[in-house]
Amino acid sequence: MSSSSKRKIPKRKKRKKKDLGSFYFRLTQIAMACILAGACFLFYQTGYIQTVISLYKEADALMEHSSIEDFRRDQSGEVYDNDGNLIALLRNERNIVYLTSDEIPQTVKDAFVSIEDKRFYKHHGFDPFAILRAAQSLVRKNSITQGGSTITQQLARNIYLTHTIKWERKVEEIFVAMALDRKYSKEEILEFYINNIYFSNGYYGIQAASRGYFSKDVDELSLSETAFLCAIPNGPGSYDPLVHMDHTLERRDLILKNMYKDGVITKEAYDQAASETITLNRFRTSFTRTWAHTYIYECATRALMEATGQDYDTCRKQLYTGGYRVYTSIDMKAQALLQSTIDQQLSGYNTLNSNGTYALQSSAVCIDNETGLVTAIVGGRSQEEISVDYNRAFMSFRQPGSTIKPLIVYTPALERGYTASSTLMDSKEEDGPDNATNRYAGAISLRTAVEQSVNTTAHKLLRELTPQTGLSYLLDMNFSAIKETDYTLAAALGGLTTGVSSLEMTSGYAALANNGIYRLPDCVTMITDMDGNIITMPDRQEHQVYEQEAAHEMTDILEGVLIRGTARGKTIPDMPCAGKTGTTNDYMDGWFAGYSAYYTTGVWIGFDTPRSIRSLSASSHPVEIWQAFMTKLHDGLPSKPLNK
Repeated sequence: MSSSSKRKIPKRKKRKKKDLGSFYFRLTQIAMACILAGACFLFYQTGYIQTVISLYKEADALMEHSSIEDFRRDQSGEVYDNDGNLIALLRNERNIVYLTSDEIPQTVKDAFVSIEDKRFYKHHGFDPFAILRAAQSLVRKNSITQGGSTITQQLARNIYLTHTIKWERKVEEIFVAMALDRKYSKEEILEFYINNIYFSNGYYGIQAASRGYFSKDVDELSLSETAFLCAIPNGPGSYDPLVHMDHTLERRDLILKNMYKDGVITKEAYDQAASETITLNRFRTSFTRTWAHTYIYECATRALMEATGQDYDTCRKQLYTGGYRVYTSIDMKAQALLQSTIDQQLSGYNTLNSNGTYALQSSAVCIDNETGLVTAIVGGRSQEEISVDYNRAFMSFRQPGSTIKPLIVYTPALERGYTASSTLMDSKEEDGPDNATNRYAGAISLRTAVEQSVNTTAHKLLRELTPQTGLSYLLDMNFSAIKETDYTLAAALGGLTTGVSSLEMTSGYAALANNGIYRLPDCVTMITDMDGNIITMPDRQEHQVYEQEAAHEMTDILEGVLIRGTARGKTIPDMPCAGKTGTTNDYMDGWFAGYSAYYTTGVWIGFDTPRSIRSLSASSHPVEIWQAFMTKLHDGLPSKPLNK
């Protein structure tokens, strides 16, 4: 046999094998086409195709109304005192501390892309290759080292969909992810994702997790700490570092290895990070919730209402989810001083109500006379495990007693021609009130009537002025509980149906201290978003209530109350001051409201369910609290005259 014939034999064999292989390939293609056609026919017949089309339309409609705000919900906010110190976190269920893309370290982005979605910058929201890789990994290694869902799919699931395992939800997830990819840039999607994923133990977003586990911001983390945190979201239960530290470290190492293979970190950086010991340093809040916080949240809610035009409930929710920074006028040192002064003065009265709270209570407010803003506000005595939500200082309304006289009787009278030396008749009338002393002096000056808190003269003056005139001053100062039944001569002595709050009473006296100009009490100076953009800077609402000359003369008269009158001996050392005592019928409420050139403070004591406190010195405790607090508050301040 020739050499040429020998060469032809294997060629014929190869052709036969090739033809046979081609036949089987074509047969396989035909079979697959038939199976696919059959599957499509069944898919159509069972109505699945209609479902898929419907899901596609739903995803499109969802994205049509999508906005960046969808991904910035449930952000934690912050509250600051008058010195710029952080005094509270506005927390919600998710407590996100949102970071913009440029605030997120590149190592965080690289870590998530390397471990969760290597083709993130190449695919369009859905990556079939990732599903194949996940399946291949499951077959080869009996574990999945990278999930089949893209970062965009995970974002779609976390924000817009549920975590139920149904084919319809998975299909819709893919459609939503693709729509997200069309609407937002890759950097935006990565920003949304990193801020909304769950890091276990109540932490959503990388910044909250960094602060929670390491007590520092994310840009202060080492590479190893960054990879450690990025390990958690894949399985917040399995990789919870407080329970399964070994699992978290194992996945950290996997992330670092992926980052090295992907070329985003060097071999040296990988070796150093993989060998680094992780030490958790959990953030423990040191914020003490005070009565001031309750008032801050109320003022902030109302400031948002004013700025947005939305209702109270909506703004209250936004306060805890909008990621706001709330700046206030609260002086936490003054707050602590006012609280401790009340607690010390009433420390001997420890009878409890059935709910465990102290029976005898107190509230007080301090206003800065320069700004008209609240410096400190106390809504009750300190007591462990007792909520500070019910803040008596602005939520409780009580009879004001004689403290109301300068506001609705004497200062209005001074505006109408009376003076401190005008003669009034202290005499008992058949239908008139008794004096607390049951003594009547006859002709006395208006100054004496105020200093000695004479009831008869106030009653007669209000008759002359009319209750409508007197109460109009309270309405002009936003006293909120004035009723139709209050328009009687009993109002001259504080006989009001509902009463007044400590905040209202203090703001009324602050108007006297401020040349007769009333300023709506508040404690919020500014609200911004987390980027520092101003949401609202509340206008200081003020207007003239009392004529300046009348306010000055009233102040001069009220100085005598602390020198010769019902509060004699209770002045602030080396500091001019003025004020007025007040007790109600049967001594159910005790008041003192007074001011220096610097501050105005009002104090109330009584029982939540009104009953007599005669034996508890209703007339002395409020002024004693006022004097002790104001003396320490003015320590180091130069003496300053009133009416200047």
